Amino acid sequence: MAKKQFKAESKKLLDMMINSIYTHKEIFLREIISNASDAIDKLCYRSLTDENVGMERGDFKIRIDVDKEARTITVSDNGIGMTKEELEQNLGVIARSGSLRFKDGLDEEEQENAAIDIIGQFGVGFYSSFMVSDKVTVISRAYGSDQAYEWVSTGTDGYTISEAEKDTVGTQVIMHIKEDADGEKYSTYLENWKIMMLVRKYSDYVRWPIVMEVEHNEMVETGELDEDGKPKMKMENGFVEETINSMVPIWQRSRAEATDEECIEFYKDHFHDNDDPLAVIRVNAEGMISYRALLFIPSKTPQQFYTRESEPGLELYSSGVMIMDKCTDLLPDCYAFARGVVDSPDLSLNISRETLQHDRQLKLIATNLGKKVKNELTKMMKNDRPKYEKFYQNFGMVLRAGVISEYGDKIDEVKDLLLYNVSEERMVSLQEYVDSMPAEQEKIYFACGDNIRRLLALPQAEQLHQKGYEILCMMNQVDEFFVDTLKTYADKPFCNIAVEDLGLESEEQKQETEKQEAEAKDLLAFVKETLGDQIDRAVLSHKLVSGAVCLTAEGGITFEMERYFRNMPGAPDHLKAIRVLEFNGNHRAYKAMKEAFDAGDKERAAKIVKVLHAQALLIAGEPLEDPAAYTEMICDFIQ
Repeated sequence: MAKKQFKAESKKLLDMMINSIYTHKEIFLREIISNASDAIDKLCYRSLTDENVGMERGDFKIRIDVDKEARTITVSDNGIGMTKEELEQNLGVIARSGSLRFKDGLDEEEQENAAIDIIGQFGVGFYSSFMVSDKVTVISRAYGSDQAYEWVSTGTDGYTISEAEKDTVGTQVIMHIKEDADGEKYSTYLENWKIMMLVRKYSDYVRWPIVMEVEHNEMVETGELDEDGKPKMKMENGFVEETINSMVPIWQRSRAEATDEECIEFYKDHFHDNDDPLAVIRVNAEGMISYRALLFIPSKTPQQFYTRESEPGLELYSSGVMIMDKCTDLLPDCYAFARGVVDSPDLSLNISRETLQHDRQLKLIATNLGKKVKNELTKMMKNDRPKYEKFYQNFGMVLRAGVISEYGDKIDEVKDLLLYNVSEERMVSLQEYVDSMPAEQEKIYFACGDNIRRLLALPQAEQLHQKGYEILCMMNQVDEFFVDTLKTYADKPFCNIAVEDLGLESEEQKQETEKQEAEAKDLLAFVKETLGDQIDRAVLSHKLVSGAVCLTAEGGITFEMERYFRNMPGAPDHLKAIRVLEFNGNHRAYKAMKEAFDAGDKERAAKIVKVLHAQALLIAGEPLEDPAAYTEMICDFIQ
C-alpha cells in the first residue's frame, strides 16, 4: 500500500498547524469532538428527509475511549461518515472543509429549519491532533456504504488509505499519544480526569451526548459475615458509561426553563464564588448578529482583581464550543467587573478558532452588552441604593478607570453611575447633586484628595458651607481627568475649590480685595522674596473667611496631578503645580505679619511668612521640606 504525500502547500500548513497555529495543545480534543458533532449534525439533518437512516435524535452520541497501555485516545461518532474519496479530500488536502461545503450547499431556509451549526469551517482542526499524537488513524464508514476505509498518518511524511472493517456508520479517530519529552507531559492526556476536564472546559455544551467509561468506587458485600454477624464489605472499583457533557447551556434556555436561582447557582459553581451575584443579566439578541449572553455583577471584588495578574473578560462560545475563556473585547473597559458568557453562531473565527478575524461583530456585541449592564446598574441605583453602594464600593474604580482607558469615549455612558461623598456618611450621584442645588448656586463644587474630613475642612470650603452648598469629595486621581474631560454636567460647570475662583464675591467685595492687595504690594513682594521658588506668587484671597492662609494651584496641573507624576517612574520633573499663597487680609496672623514688616522687623515678618506657608502646605496635604525647622519656629512664638 503506497503512502501518499500531502501537497507541498498542505505539508507546510500541517507543519504550521503542529507548531504554531494553536496556542494551547489541549484544544486538540475540542477540535476532534467538534468534527464529530458536525458529522452527527449532517446525518441528523439527512434523517429529516431520509427514512432509511433508521436513527432518531436520541440515538446519536460521541464516545471517548482511553487506553493507557496502548497510549491511545479514540473519539467515535455515529454521524454521516466519509467515503474513500471524502477521506482523500478532507484529510489529504489540508484546509479543505467538508463541513463548510455541506453548510454552503444548504439554502438559508434549510439551514434555519435544520438548526445546523457547523463550526468546523476551515478543515484544519483535525490536524491539531498531531500536536499531541505521533500517529493518527481514522476509520470511517459513510452513510449508504457497506465499505469502511482507514486513513493513517504519522505527520508531515504523508498518509495511507486502505479498506477496513467497521460494523456501523460513523467515524473513529484514534490518536496515539506521544511519549513525554522536552518538558511536555503528554501522558496527562491519558488520564480520565484530564479528558473529563477538557470536555467540560471546551465542549460541555456540544448538543450531542459525549460519553465515556467513568471509574466509580463503591462498597459491596463480600458474602461473608464478621464477628458480629454483619456482612463484610469491600471496596470495589468499576467503570460505568456516563454522559460527561451537559449539552444544553443554561444561557440558551428561556426564563421559564431556567430561573434566576438556577442561573445564580451556575454562576457560583462556574466562577467559583461562594456569594450570590448582585444582578443577573440575560440577553437574547437577533439581527445583524445573533447571540445569547448571561452576565453577572459580582457582590465582591475577586482576589487579585486590581492587580496585573487579573484577567478580565467574558467567556466566548461559538455554537456551544468555547473559543476564548477571557475575551476582553466583549464589554467596554468600564464594565470589566462583569462576568459571564456570550455564545454566537455568527462569529468570524480565524483559522485556529481561538481568536476572531474581525472586530466589527465584537464591537456590536460590546455596545449592546454595555447598555444592558448600564441599565441594570441604573435600576439598582434607583431601586436598591444600599446594594448599589455596595457595588460601587467594590467596582466604582473600574467605572472611572475604564473611562480613561478608552480615551474619554465612555464618559457620557458612565457619568450618571458615579457616586461621590458629600459627607463621611452620604454619597450622591451627579444628578442628585444638581437636583439638590439651591436655586442661586451656579457651579458644581468639588475638592480632590484622599481624606473626606480634610477636604471638607479646607479653608476654601468655608464660604460654601455658610451658603449651604455641598462639595463633591473626589478621592481618586482619575476623577480630575474625568471632570476635566466632562467640564459640565446638566449645564453646570465644575469648580475645583482648591484651584478656581468660587464665584461668590460681589463686585464691591472684589474691588475691596483688589484695593487691599494694591496697598500690600510691597509686603506680598517680601513674601515671595522670603519663600523664593517655593511659591510663584502671593496674593490676598477672595476665598478665605476665618482661615489665615491657603495654598492654591494655577494652570493645568493641580496638586493631585503633581503627586501622581511625582510617584510615576520616569515622569518629567517640570510637571509641577504653579503655587499661589493666598492670605486672608482680615486675619490676625496676616495683620501681625504686616505690622512687623511695616515696623521694619523683617526677621519676625519672615518667620511669620514661613510659619503661614508651612501651615498652607499642611492644609493642602503637601509635605514640609523641614518639619524640625517648622516646629522650632512655632516654639519661638510660644513665650
